[in-house]
Parts: sequence; structure tokens; C-alpha cells
Amino acid sequence: MDILVIGGGGREHAICWALAKSPKAGKIYCAPGNAGIGEIAELAAIQVHEFDRLTEFAKEKNVGLVVVGPDDPLVEGIVDAFEAKNIPVFGPRQNAALIEGSKTFMKDLLKKNNIPTAAYEKFTDYESALAYLHTRSVPIVIKADGLAAGKGVTVAFTLEEAESALKQIMVDKVFGESGSQVVIEEFLAGQEMSILSFVDGETVRPMAAAQDHKQVYDGDLGPNTGGMGTYSPLPHIADSIIEEAVETIIKPTAKAMVQEGRPFRGVLFAGLMITPDGRPKTIEFNARFGDPETQVVLPRLKSDLLEIFLAAVNGTLAEAEIEWSDEAAVCVILASGGYPASYPKGLPIHGLDETAADAGLVFHAGTAKNAAGEWITNGGRVLGVVGLGRDIAEARSRAYASAERIVFEGKHNRTDIAAKALV
Repeated sequence: MDILVIGGGGREHAICWALAKSPKAGKIYCAPGNAGIGEIAELAAIQVHEFDRLTEFAKEKNVGLVVVGPDDPLVEGIVDAFEAKNIPVFGPRQNAALIEGSKTFMKDLLKKNNIPTAAYEKFTDYESALAYLHTRSVPIVIKADGLAAGKGVTVAFTLEEAESALKQIMVDKVFGESGSQVVIEEFLAGQEMSILSFVDGETVRPMAAAQDHKQVYDGDLGPNTGGMGTYSPLPHIADSIIEEAVETIIKPTAKAMVQEGRPFRGVLFAGLMITPDGRPKTIEFNARFGDPETQVVLPRLKSDLLEIFLAAVNGTLAEAEIEWSDEAAVCVILASGGYPASYPKGLPIHGLDETAADAGLVFHAGTAKNAAGEWITNGGRVLGVVGLGRDIAEARSRAYASAERIVFEGKHNRTDIAAKALV
């Protein structure tokens, strides 16, 4: 079966890599992909928002399955576009992708169904939001309602920070129309946890839990990024807490979406906080694989990813075989200097081929090749370097050893990925 994967980052590289291991996989196409993905898939120079061109390409190539990676096209209705052409596609329809496309919709859904989450208020008027802010204590969380490339959330530790974030979102419109509405939310302290689940309606099949590192600097300092590294499993978090999150948050949310007439099919990503009392609460839901969580979760999947995708599409997810490895995985993101603000592109990358040849697992997020065929940087997050091992310590050691071998001007990575799990 030939497959089309839509997207062009580290997440999509990991998806293509996992699909290529399936005995049922034929040719894999990726649109638009990146230079690293081009090593295992045929790239199509079609952007993720070009629905007509993408559906025409899928028809022309007679692909048996389309897999959508990024959030933007899901929220814009790409799955509906493929279904209208009778092309099998893995991902939520537009009305279900709203769980990520609107934070106010998501929060209201959880409140209505008594699903644990932080207390919040929502605002469409800047002055009202500012007045409310002055009645609250810090730290406090300010969120743009819509999509903002993972950067629309500010955890403000002073009132001045909170006021600045609110102004940037609602007045300066740094996130465009995504900031027309904001959520002002109670700050939750504790351990973060990500649980991605394969979902088809009320059927929920959770994946191995992971933990992301959002801030750009060690010690969880600096601005939020799309993610600077992640690891799985979580040896310092009890299985009972993970099970509680599935039973009290993820399954009830899937059921609530069905009841709302928005049945979810695809990957439902729960971003959770384990509060000091040991209870999980919902921070966010995403409507797709997380990036970079995918880069540590899929290497731990022992079962056939293509079979799982097809089971979800065909409504047989409940019977699908899904088995996970006991092996640990740690991913360290190598970022361009200046990220998540402005950063240069086109800088030569050294040591990449040697690292890959030495059995290093490297997923490309922002790379290209120059006229001479040499690897160059082409994004803020450039590479995800993954180490596998018997435990977190071994996987972490291997990830950092590989990361050190890859060099480009201005390279930045956190040095404390998975340090919390060294127990």
C-alpha cells in the first residue's frame, strides 16, 4: 500500500520512519517533507494548505492511506477534503480538530463534563481581560485561543509579564486572529506528562507516556518553544497516575466529543499536569501526534503502525494489536541560535552522516541540502537526536553522545533533558 504523509518536520520524519518498517507499506510520499525525510520517502513539493493539489496527488498516485501530521491543516479541514474524494485518511475531521483549534472550546468541553482541568475565564475584550487579570495572583497563564505554532502560551510570574503577554496577544496581534480571544488560567504546579492516544470515537488506545521540555533553556527557563526534547517512559511517575489520567481525562473527553457530535478519530494528545496532591489535570489537548514526543514514542512501538492507522480508519481500533517496548528513549533537540526568536538559515551541518551511519537515530526537523549536496540548517528546530537504551540513563547518555558529534554554527540544545527521570 502506498502512503502519503503530510507535513515536513521531525514528527513527520518519525512517522515515515515507523511506517517504512511495515511489511504492508509500499512507496511512501511526503508533502512537502524535508531533506532528511527525502532519504526514506519521495518528496512532493506541495504545501500542507494546498488541499486541492494534495487530493489530486493522492488520486494520481493511487495512495491507499493519507496521514496528516501538523495541526493547521487539520483545523482547516484537510481530512474532510480527502474524505470528500473517498481517499482513506488518518486524522480528525475539522469539527473534531476544534479541540486543538480553540482553547475556549476545549476548556468549556472539559468544564461541562467535569473533566479535571485548571480554573479559567475567557475573554474577547482586552479591557475586560486586563481588569480580570488585576484581580488574580501570579503566577498565572495567558493563552491565545487559536493555533500559534506552540508559542501562544505564557506562564507569567509577575503582573507586568502577564500584562505584556495579554497586550501582545489581544492588541498587538502577534498571533493574528488566534489572539482574538484569550483564556486566562490558573497556574498549575507539578510534573508535566504527555499521553498520546490512538482514538476512534469512544475507543481509546493510549501510547507510552512521555515528558516534553518546552522552555528553551536548562532548568525550564526562558520562552516557550515547540519543544526542546522529550523522553519515555516516565519511571518517576507511578503507573496508577497514568491510568488515572486515561480513565478520568482521556476516555471521558473522547466520549464527550462523541456526545457533542464531533467524534474524534486520529491521535488525541493530552498535555497533563500532575499536581502536588498526585492528581492529573488537563493543560491542553492536541489533535495530532506531538512534536517531539513522537520521536520517542514511535521508536518504542513494537507493533505495526500502518496496521494501527488502518484499524482506526476502518473502525476496528479496539481489536488492534498494540505492543510497546520496555526500552527507554530520549530525544534532544538541536536548535538554531536565536530560536524561538529570529535565527539564521543555510549554515553547514557537520557530523550528521557519520552519526546516522553509526546507528544513531536522528530525525530531521529543519534541514536542507545546498547545491553541493551538503546538509544545511533550514529551521528553528533543526534535528531531533534520539538515544535508545535499557533505561533512561543509558538512552540519555547515547542521545547526548550523538548530539555532541553534530555541529553547526550557533547550535543550541538543553543539557538537562530527562534529568528529572534519573531515579
